[in-house]
Amino acid sequence: MQEIRYVAIGDSFTEGVGDELPDGTVRGWADLVAQGWADSRGAAISYANLAIRGKLIQPIVDEQLERALALRPTHLSFNGGGNDMLRPRTPISRTADAFSHVLRRCDEEGVTMIVLSGANPSAQLPLPRLIQRRGDALSHAVVDRIADRDDLVVALNWPDRELSDPSFWSVDRLHMNSRGHHRVAARVLDALGQQVPAGWWRLEGLDETVRLGRSRYLREHLGPWVKRRLTGTSSGDGRSAKFADWLRVEPRG
Repeated sequence: MQEIRYVAIGDSFTEGVGDELPDGTVRGWADLVAQGWADSRGAAISYANLAIRGKLIQPIVDEQLERALALRPTHLSFNGGGNDMLRPRTPISRTADAFSHVLRRCDEEGVTMIVLSGANPSAQLPLPRLIQRRGDALSHAVVDRIADRDDLVVALNWPDRELSDPSFWSVDRLHMNSRGHHRVAARVLDALGQQVPAGWWRLEGLDETVRLGRSRYLREHLGPWVKRRLTGTSSGDGRSAKFADWLRVEPRG
């Protein structure tokens, strides 16, 4: 059986923000994929996650890609551009170029790339038409770059209309809750040809959505986000990767 060494790079989407555990740590779809992959194979896999919240796509590439490849993975998942997309002056082509660069480096190192698009939060956010339009453009640009590649693992979440439902999103409306992360993990496992645990596509009896009033949402979430943009700071400043080296994930049961 092939040894699996899976490393994830990206921003808050891949770090797992929104899927908080009781001890305050975050889990997220990539952690769920690692466990589900080991369970499906009935054999342990190695897993690392270098993603850090708040990162723009170029810093993800500059700071995480070569570190990830130095671990000599068999598979590397990459997603980025969500933070860039919310900045209207950032060219979509620059984000697509980053995907092409990551793909080229994976090809050079003999690593299978897992390509993801993020989920669509526009229904819950201010300026939904702008976010929808830029997200559509980014999704189409990335798909165009990989259209002739049937050797990649592709798990596209942006077109998933059900995943846009508020029941999949956390209180800040920018990050998915545990239900959303499980649905993304199900899509990745399915794309990998692995067994998807029962219920992961739509967890029943789990609606963590807390719908804040407009003024409270602006004060507690949108306001701090705008302040970080104006001051050039990031929610990831000073943070390090949660799994910077290999973690052995054993199959359950």
